[in-house]
Amino acid sequence: MSDDEREEKELDLSSSEVVTKYKGAAEIVNKALQLVVKECKPKAKIVDICEKGNAFIREQTGNMYKNSKKKIERGVAFPTCLSVNNTVCHFSPLASDTSELEEGDMVKIDMGCHIDGFIAVVAHTHVVQSGPITGKQADVVAAANTAAEVALRLVRPGKKNKDVSDAIQKVAAAYDCKIVEGVLSHQLKQFVIDGNKVILSVSNPDTRVDDAEFEENEVYAVDIVASTGEGKPKLLDEKQTTIYKRAVDKNYHLKMKASRFIFSEINQRFPILPFTARALEEKRARLGLVECVNHDLLQPYPVLYEKPGDYVAHIKFTVLLMPNGSDRITSHPLQELQSTKTIDDPEIKAWLALGTKTKKKGGGKKKKVCAGKKGDKAEGGAEGEAMDASTNGGAS
Repeated sequence: MSDDEREEKELDLSSSEVVTKYKGAAEIVNKALQLVVKECKPKAKIVDICEKGNAFIREQTGNMYKNSKKKIERGVAFPTCLSVNNTVCHFSPLASDTSELEEGDMVKIDMGCHIDGFIAVVAHTHVVQSGPITGKQADVVAAANTAAEVALRLVRPGKKNKDVSDAIQKVAAAYDCKIVEGVLSHQLKQFVIDGNKVILSVSNPDTRVDDAEFEENEVYAVDIVASTGEGKPKLLDEKQTTIYKRAVDKNYHLKMKASRFIFSEINQRFPILPFTARALEEKRARLGLVECVNHDLLQPYPVLYEKPGDYVAHIKFTVLLMPNGSDRITSHPLQELQSTKTIDDPEIKAWLALGTKTKKKGGGKKKKVCAGKKGDKAEGGAEGEAMDASTNGGAS
């Protein structure tokens, strides 16, 4: 076997070292999420919480593989974002921003960690209050979470990406919610956060993706965003965009000195994975990033919005398609939900009743928890299993 073939063979889950790195990254990002949730209190500055999440990931990953002979890259794979209420995604403001959380805010937390390019991402929805979540807020969190639980059972070898898209839309409709358009769940590979195999959240004539079948030893970031509104998010202000990723296949000779300076810094510090503009010198960054984006050297992650008054919930998890079944390695327990809806649809119940393991082990009994349960009870049971899965790959 040539070195190239050996290298290729070792980069998927058939290598125990690769599995260990995914699970190590998952353990750190689960703990980082736990820390961020605790920081979500009234009057807390959003930028401060984002920084704490990123700092924790950098610190924890920095303690790993210190004595390795080979240099192992590790750290933040996706900057911590806190998107509130009708803000859909990617809100990670600059240091000068004064936005604060308020009582009753619905916060979507999104973050990622990597070890040697093996990425674990997670997103979770938390309401800034004590006591159970009720009303439309509970419905939309239940919709996103139940859709995530169904997706976990359908992202498995032999199934197709279209099966998942159709199922999650059906689940959201049962809660009188919509799956948000334009969200893609990507296959993850070493140093690749947006692999070519994708699951489209909502299929429509404007957005098409290639049909794909899931295979053993693949890894996916399953990304579910649900809304009480229309599910058609809008970009309101390009200036709010702070997260970018280097488009590695693009080159252009930049005209402005500020742009060349910033682009050189990005190439050195963030050559592949997404980063936040907060990490760059602010005045120079504002000038330089515009030219870089205009010439497609950077891919922006825009801040998108539903209409004011709409609630948006986000659940994202990383799943390893292991030979013995699906292993969800990132998650966080939900607050108590008192949804106004119940799940009566037999097809959704059947999906939730599916196990996630292909070979039964002694602890197979927990798989029955979701079957035939109603409404918010189904979420509790399903989340219980998800919590077990996260414990296997690093307790949250």
